Amino acid sequence: MAGPRGDGRLTHDLLAGDKGPQDACGVFGVWAPGEQVSKLTYFGLYALQHRGQEAAGIAVSDGSSMLVYKDLGLVSQVFDEATLATLQGHLAIGHTRYSTTGSTTWENAQPSFRTTTAGTGLALGHNGNLVNTAELFAAARAEGVLGGGQGATTDSDLLTALLAASPDVSVEQAAMDVLPRLRGAFSLVFMDENTLYAARDPQGVRPLVLGRLERGWVVTSETAALDIVGASFVREIEPGELIAIDEDGLRSQSYAAPAPKGCLFEYVYLARPDTTIAGRSVHSTRVEVGRRLAGECPVEADLVIPVPESGTPAAIGFAEASGIPYGLGLVKNSYVGRTFIQPSQTIRQLGIRLKLNPLRDVIRGKRLVVVDDSIVRGNTQRALVRMLREAGALEVHVRISSPPVKWPCFYGIDFASKAELIASGLDTEGIRASIGADSLGYVSLDGLIAASEQPRTRLCRACFDGEYPIPLPDVVGKHVLEGIERSVAGREPEHASGYLAEDALTRP
Repeated sequence: MAGPRGDGRLTHDLLAGDKGPQDACGVFGVWAPGEQVSKLTYFGLYALQHRGQEAAGIAVSDGSSMLVYKDLGLVSQVFDEATLATLQGHLAIGHTRYSTTGSTTWENAQPSFRTTTAGTGLALGHNGNLVNTAELFAAARAEGVLGGGQGATTDSDLLTALLAASPDVSVEQAAMDVLPRLRGAFSLVFMDENTLYAARDPQGVRPLVLGRLERGWVVTSETAALDIVGASFVREIEPGELIAIDEDGLRSQSYAAPAPKGCLFEYVYLARPDTTIAGRSVHSTRVEVGRRLAGECPVEADLVIPVPESGTPAAIGFAEASGIPYGLGLVKNSYVGRTFIQPSQTIRQLGIRLKLNPLRDVIRGKRLVVVDDSIVRGNTQRALVRMLREAGALEVHVRISSPPVKWPCFYGIDFASKAELIASGLDTEGIRASIGADSLGYVSLDGLIAASEQPRTRLCRACFDGEYPIPLPDVVGKHVLEGIERSVAGREPEHASGYLAEDALTRP
């Protein structure tokens, strides 16, 4: 079963055309005989909606057949009671997507699905990015295992094809054969008719956790999703680990030696504040970052206000450490995000006002400290500073709860290219002048790492310091598979839709 096809496009974020750091994806899996697994998955995905708003899908099995339902849109737009009632079984996986590889099309929505050589179904959900996609595609084409992917152009569909194509072996053994061939970030949930599987890359770049229900098991991207469905936290899926859950219980095996490099940006922005990563509360980390930011970048001001919602914990910490009162100066419209309806030119020009509106009585006549999580291109902050001045602010001092983002991410976050990152071409004073703030300060990388309470050696910091823990190939990029497939069809050069890693990392 498949959902009705959307129009294949979603509009850009409505923040003055400035697409900030886009979330990775959210994955959820449940094995629970006697439970309504489709509803558990629905609510699990609802808890993970912040990780991707472009598409959502659920695969479910009753032991003899598998159904997959997916479509473009938010979780609440894709599923309703009638749809969930048709998805009956004892195990399910779900996915909520932001496109970090491949275009935003119905075909690229997940879970991806293939039929194995044994004639059974295989569905998969993936959070992260593979960096050796071109190499895997070439190998798969040589092995004759491509085709039947319904026009999908993602590393996730390619991975599903590789898992499904292993002849005369179980899915579990196929995974033990295929997973060591992968390079990059991958937190996976996948399933056949009877077994739920989960796996995490050897670096553990993206989070993945295991939870226990009274009559089953849950695997998911964040601990907050366990809370929503009433599951207790058991542990994290280890880097390099594959687990399988079926009627015989849970079994685990290692397919690669662990070399932990968890994403530091999860603490800054990606994860929900009520999630715990590597034993550290995300909310507590962000509050501590704010405290350190106040010590590193002090300023005389009358009021500390956050850019909601991701700037709120750091603003609380900044106010606590600085002694400057904390206040609500911006009201967020939570219902403006991604939409199928194109805004008119007039509304588009209003930009950030669609999502944030100032409380003029609070702001007027004040020297403000405005705390935000990051600056990518700078367009949002430029519009925000202008809006606050128009609302009567005397001074606007911007404080950022992460170091300058100078390098693109190839492990599951859709940052801008290096050429588009404002911090890759300007120093702090140049950025301050560009956005029109009275002052600008970033927390140091050392301060952010200390707030996370994780060892520096166990963190991926590539977007801040350019040190990529997983080597990058010559060709890398969001649309690399689409470029390869067009090249195979003789329509354009192979590198056209990807871009060379050297260019991406060294262009001024």
